[in-house]
Amino acid sequence: MAVQIADLVEHVVDVVPDRPALIAGEVRYTYAELDAEANRFAHHLLGVGIEPGEHVGLMARNVAEHVVAMLGCFKARVVPININYRYLAAELDHLFESSGIVGLVHEARYAPVLAAVVPKHERIRHVVSISDGSGETTAYESVDWRTALDREPPTRGFDERSADDVFIIYTGGTTGYPKGVMWRHEDAWRALGGGIDFATREPIEEYAPSRAAAEDPSPLVTLQLGPVMHSSGQWAMLMRFITGHTSVLLPKFDPPTIWRTVEAEGISTISLVGDAMARPLIEELERGSYDTSTVTTVTSAAALFSAEVKERWIKTFPDAVVLDVIGSSETGMTGNGRIEQATLADKGSLVHLGPGTAVIDEQHRIIDPSEVGAIGLMARSGAIPIGYLGDPEKTARTFIEIDGTRYAVPGDYVQIEEGHRLTLLGRGSGCINTGGEKVYPEEVEVALKSHPGVFDTLVFALPDPTYGQQVAALIEPRPDVDLDVEDVRAHLRTRLSGYKVPRTVHVVETVPRHVTGKADYRRAREISDAIRAEKAS
Repeated sequence: MAVQIADLVEHVVDVVPDRPALIAGEVRYTYAELDAEANRFAHHLLGVGIEPGEHVGLMARNVAEHVVAMLGCFKARVVPININYRYLAAELDHLFESSGIVGLVHEARYAPVLAAVVPKHERIRHVVSISDGSGETTAYESVDWRTALDREPPTRGFDERSADDVFIIYTGGTTGYPKGVMWRHEDAWRALGGGIDFATREPIEEYAPSRAAAEDPSPLVTLQLGPVMHSSGQWAMLMRFITGHTSVLLPKFDPPTIWRTVEAEGISTISLVGDAMARPLIEELERGSYDTSTVTTVTSAAALFSAEVKERWIKTFPDAVVLDVIGSSETGMTGNGRIEQATLADKGSLVHLGPGTAVIDEQHRIIDPSEVGAIGLMARSGAIPIGYLGDPEKTARTFIEIDGTRYAVPGDYVQIEEGHRLTLLGRGSGCINTGGEKVYPEEVEVALKSHPGVFDTLVFALPDPTYGQQVAALIEPRPDVDLDVEDVRAHLRTRLSGYKVPRTVHVVETVPRHVTGKADYRRAREISDAIRAEKAS
């Protein structure tokens, strides 16, 4: 056997076949049932001529078929390519071309936007459409999901897999077109899926998770709110499958439905994406009446989790463990930290260094973790990606060698804190240089969100004739709040140095974010440019 994702999940299927594995809307699968469905899809792929190593795109919400398709690809040694279901034609064109997909699985509701894209890509030779109640049909040749699977056997019988099989995760980032990060399967599990013991820093043996699952009489019931087409959501779910727990998914983010699901399913762990989810969830919980007594753990990853919102969660769940998790598609998890009243501050996530994590300066020298207050770039060694799909230049810039060791350095700045901990400051590409002073957008966003009238915000750079760049912000006020911009600036001056206070502020109806909850800085600048152009005219 090999340390390949499908093998790791199959090990669990073999020891706890009747345990609930997946609850997605009305669909409920035990581990054996999930395995059988994934086997059918894998046989279908191979039967229509999709070969191991080829790429198949998956464009769906958090629905059962999405999970089955992903696992089926792993079984057949086919590479699933995650597709953001909010992408428009130009973004889809770029992703289809750069990823080289030869097959596509999508919910029927996305057929209209795909109709302008699929026929342009001759490499796509097979499409499967998932019926979703939308009534949409494809203008291109496709087969129905259920029809395709019902023709295939539920048993395994696949060729041996390899730890070197390629896993690709497309990451849209916050500023540009999506790019594919390539991993070996084993390294992806080690870095993204819990395959390294966080306490001992040692690799976990292949069968250890399934043995632990067999011995665990009370598996977790986890509610995964982040989209599984995104790295953090996908691996939060896969990690649960590999360790024998139950994953609960919902097709859309709706706070009342989420809290009713927590009640109905006895959810023990909630995984969410920063303030974009945490704020509306906690506000709904404060308004309503829900039984959350089963919740023992809350984790946030992939987006800003502000101090004000963190405080509301730890006060509401005083006996639960609330965690900040940081990392990236290029590094895997680089640190986590329990959120406590004593460590709350108007700064970024405060975490303990994860396995293989280091801090380097801009000359690529390792900074001693005892240098409290030092600021540098977060780096990770050990189990890291092969590189970027089709982009050797970006690969060379991001994956560097220091003293004979290869590191992934995606560009996140951190500050070293006491106790071998780090505070995440933000991505270097978003850092604002105003008159020679560096301003990290996340720091300003945290301070803005501490204002009682601010619901959401994005901070970014605008050109400035005097200082090179200036700090700018889009602010989404709370409902029925008439926000006074000067009052917001006065509030910021009690928390930030003057040069960090935004000189340009636009109050908008909605702050632009991707479906993952990540900031869409490119769209934010477009909105700002349009507002300034309108004022100038």
